[in-house]
Amino acid sequence: MSWRIANECAERRFGSAARKQIIMFLADKASDDGSGIWCSKGTIQRHTELGETTVKRIISEFLREGILVETGRRPCRNGYTVVYRIVINTIRMLEPIAEPDIDTGSTVDPVQPEPGRGSTVDGVGGPQWTPNHPKTIHKPPTRASAREAAAEVEDLESVKILAAYPEDRIRDRRTSLRLIAAAVKASVKPDDLLQAVKAYAKESEGYTRSKVCFSDNWFKMRRWEKGLAQMQADREKAREAEAKSRVSLAEWIHERHPLCRHITNRQIEDLIATKLVTPEQVRAAGLQA
Repeated sequence: MSWRIANECAERRFGSAARKQIIMFLADKASDDGSGIWCSKGTIQRHTELGETTVKRIISEFLREGILVETGRRPCRNGYTVVYRIVINTIRMLEPIAEPDIDTGSTVDPVQPEPGRGSTVDGVGGPQWTPNHPKTIHKPPTRASAREAAAEVEDLESVKILAAYPEDRIRDRRTSLRLIAAAVKASVKPDDLLQAVKAYAKESEGYTRSKVCFSDNWFKMRRWEKGLAQMQADREKAREAEAKSRVSLAEWIHERHPLCRHITNRQIEDLIATKLVTPEQVRAAGLQA
């Protein structure tokens, strides 16, 4: 569940109890950016206990009004399930439910507009808001300090890596970003981790729900290590092939083979730098050192 999306939806008017019930259910399935809502209309109907026609009508209304957008489809037993995203900018344009502050106009015995701050005998006032005040009920449950949370959000490198993960499988964005940052801090090169994520996204394209791995679990189980191992093996093969190629080119030069004319200046510089040939041998083969 994303407390950000749930908070935004909870503080807006949607026109009916059924519409509010459905949007709050969808917010419960969303990531912090509103994406990754993967549930069928039948699932919505079972959990909200609304009628099938009502659910279909309201989802259609949300799509038409721009409150929801379709971001993809996932295969399932009965065909496919649509993946939705809640458009936060559209939500913020809806009418808020909070009542405006009202001035009673009384000056003789004015009504106190806010809850008391408690005793100040000991020099410490009470809280500004009561625990059940609308402005306090949706605060995020986090143990991290505001500075630590901001640092996670501002880690653009981690954000870029997470963005390469399949959008409909991103879950618990904050935990995913923290795990990415921890992997990078533990000496994993960001570019390598990014390539591992892209490789998994390509490999898992079209997976059924039973094979899906959400981002928080994927990074927690360090499944990117498989991709890193494959990249390391590919690089080793490339290095071996490059070394063999250098040896072949050096032999052409030593033997003054007719194919020497196809050797480029860059390859000549590389052969001289690796001391497989000398400038004299290059010139003797009719090439420029």
